[in-house]
Amino acid sequence: MKTPTTADARGYAGRHLRALRHHLTTPSDDHTPLLGNSRRPWVRRLPYALALILQTSLIPSGIATLVGFYGLVLPVAGALTIAQTTPLFLAITRPLAAWWISAATLVTTAVITARHHQVMGSWPWTAPMIISYVFLLLALALRESRATLVSVWVATILLTMLTTTLSLPHAGDGTTVLLIALSGAVLLLGWAVRDRAEARRLLTEQEHISEVERERRTLLEERARIARELHDVVAHHMSVIAVQAASAPYRIGDVPADAAEEFTAIAGTARESLAEMRRLLGVLRSEESAGEKAPQPGVGQLAQLVETVGRAGVPAELTVDEGLAERVPQAIGLSVYRIVQEALANVVRHAPGARTWVSLSADGPELRLTVVNAPPPERTESLEASAEGTGQGLVGMRERVRLVDGRLDTGPLPDGGFKVAAVLPLHPTPRETPA
Repeated sequence: MKTPTTADARGYAGRHLRALRHHLTTPSDDHTPLLGNSRRPWVRRLPYALALILQTSLIPSGIATLVGFYGLVLPVAGALTIAQTTPLFLAITRPLAAWWISAATLVTTAVITARHHQVMGSWPWTAPMIISYVFLLLALALRESRATLVSVWVATILLTMLTTTLSLPHAGDGTTVLLIALSGAVLLLGWAVRDRAEARRLLTEQEHISEVERERRTLLEERARIARELHDVVAHHMSVIAVQAASAPYRIGDVPADAAEEFTAIAGTARESLAEMRRLLGVLRSEESAGEKAPQPGVGQLAQLVETVGRAGVPAELTVDEGLAERVPQAIGLSVYRIVQEALANVVRHAPGARTWVSLSADGPELRLTVVNAPPPERTESLEASAEGTGQGLVGMRERVRLVDGRLDTGPLPDGGFKVAAVLPLHPTPRETPA
């Protein structure tokens, strides 16, 4: 076993002194003023106001203490006190540099007052000096790293020991211990406050990320649900194409052989497309959606939907232009039904008992859908689970409207009600999705 030598001890001490010097001379890269990121102007000005209050109160008391108890001349006492309190402003943006100024002033003041000391027991630190130094350390703890805080406390201990050692006849252990204890407590307090603030900031960021991910997942789930529902509509049309193409040679007389082969090829392609669509549906269908095999609703089922909501306690009226149900394509009809379903479900959940009007009309090439509810008859709590809906709310409405290149307008009304208005094209064009 190797015995430590004097050279080893010196190397060990040298490494620690270099580390101490590095931490005391390497400030944080962040020079934002304390509380400078706050959204409230008065909070951003608070550190400057506190520094001004401290300087205004500490300068007169510090000068009076140095002149009255230590017999210093007024210019020297004023210069030392101002040099001790002015770094409080610098500490708002560069606390480590302010600490160097304050520490140098502390040592200089202690050395000067040791020669003029009159009242035993209070040397080397006066009350204004301790208060100024403690507040400066608090600003330092809120900005610098842990290693820097430990180094500053160690340096404070070394400075106080050095100062009292240089003037043994006037050593004042009481204020020396007080400064060491207060500086350690303030650094620890600032360290804890900053760590707590950092933890809250990280938690807020994580909550924001989680909310974004939740919204994204909700959007993807709703898009998958819409795709599953539209599968039935598209599959119906593909089935009709396959049947018509396969039966064309038998329904139409004197069909040329080439045309018959073409019809047979079309029917085969349609059947292959149906098979591919079924495989695609298997990918989109989750375990929770395994039961979504019922025929998809449309405009013709709106009356039944309104009647069902009426039994749930929401008096609703439906107005549909005559003959409109037969003119609306299946995909558009499905979107209309789901939008009305979600809007009525929201009325039941958030405004139970409110009178509701549902209207569907054609305006040229566009289909106008409006769901308006009055304010609830009396103040009631939301019934979140009282009605069946998609569970996605406005996300599903927007996606269905976007799918057919329509427009959606939702929002509260001045009388306390709510409006959902959608404009959908009766004959939508295919919407290109960027890769």
